[in-house]
Amino acid sequence: MTVPAQRVRRRPSGRVLPLLLVVAMLAPVAFLFAQHHRLTGDDRDLAVRERLGVEYLRALGPVTEALVDAQSAAVAGRPAGRDALDRAVRDAARVDVRIGDELRSHERWAGLRAKLEALPERPLTDPEAAFVAYGEVTDLLLALHRKVRESSGLVRDPRQDSFFLQDSIGLDLPTAMVAAGRLADLSALGAARPAAERPRTQGELAELRVGALASATDLVADLREAVDSSESTDLGANVLTPLDTYQRAVEALAAFSGPSAGSKTGLADPGQVAAARLNAQSAARQLQPVILDQLDALLKERIDSYDRDRRLAAGTAATAVLLVLVLVGVLIAAYRRARRHAAEARRAADGDTGTVPEPQRWAPPAAERGLRPEDHRLLQPAGSGRDGGSERWGPFDAAR
Repeated sequence: MTVPAQRVRRRPSGRVLPLLLVVAMLAPVAFLFAQHHRLTGDDRDLAVRERLGVEYLRALGPVTEALVDAQSAAVAGRPAGRDALDRAVRDAARVDVRIGDELRSHERWAGLRAKLEALPERPLTDPEAAFVAYGEVTDLLLALHRKVRESSGLVRDPRQDSFFLQDSIGLDLPTAMVAAGRLADLSALGAARPAAERPRTQGELAELRVGALASATDLVADLREAVDSSESTDLGANVLTPLDTYQRAVEALAAFSGPSAGSKTGLADPGQVAAARLNAQSAARQLQPVILDQLDALLKERIDSYDRDRRLAAGTAATAVLLVLVLVGVLIAAYRRARRHAAEARRAADGDTGTVPEPQRWAPPAAERGLRPEDHRLLQPAGSGRDGGSERWGPFDAAR
């Protein structure tokens, strides 16, 4: 009797190991995709928010220009035309209603708008009071510029070209415009002050002159840095021409606003300073939309690049998942083949080949045919008798 061989149980590690390898190969891909998606998502959200800041700064530009003009008219005793200022305020209010929640600018805009609406339409009898009143409003306007830059993330822009552009349009240019307006208005006020106040007037004019020229110089430097550090071929061609015009206008303002040796008061000619201020403001009006357009174009291009990177990463991750699924299918098919071969080997080891034996032909026993066992010897072939070929008569020969 044969003893069947004991079946050897396979270790489960032979099946688990390929799956572990598959998971180990898929896990880094999933981690890298999630990390890339999160980082690009944060960068993209920042760029989108920066574009909102650019839109808000675009709306504040006309408000700044109209406010500086209204201040000059009020200090000079002329009726302040409120049409341009009111129109600019309405446009900025619509922008604040639409995107003010994201930029958290509602509170500052509400305070600035209340001050703007409180400004008198008729010129004040005291030009000094008008200068102070408008100075408070322009301070609030510059504070709103800073708030928009901070809440939109423009001050944290990671690229050199766009950072210098936002610094020039959100800080340098509005500050230079306000300082130039104050410089021209104080020049007109200083000419009408008593002689005893001339030293104070000269000190105030010198301070405003330094502030206006410093902001204009920073603007020029920022724009040149943006052009030098940018990979865009359109930035330099679009910015440098209006920048040169603005720089020449600022240089003329610096020349006309300095102390005049030939003047009896020792102060600059108010008319020349006012004309130079108007030229500088006109040049700034031409430069402002160019800077905003270039900054917005850079941010839009960056957002598009983030979208392309995310689509590429998603395609790469999908390809990796597809390859892993193919590998899993191959492993499952190999596992099934191995199980089938193992089952066949076990059946062969147990003697069960799976084939049906051939049936034997049936023959009746000798007793049923009327023959005794010893009569089997009578059933011999013809010619095979004991006498060497003589035929032997059997019991049935007579019937022939």
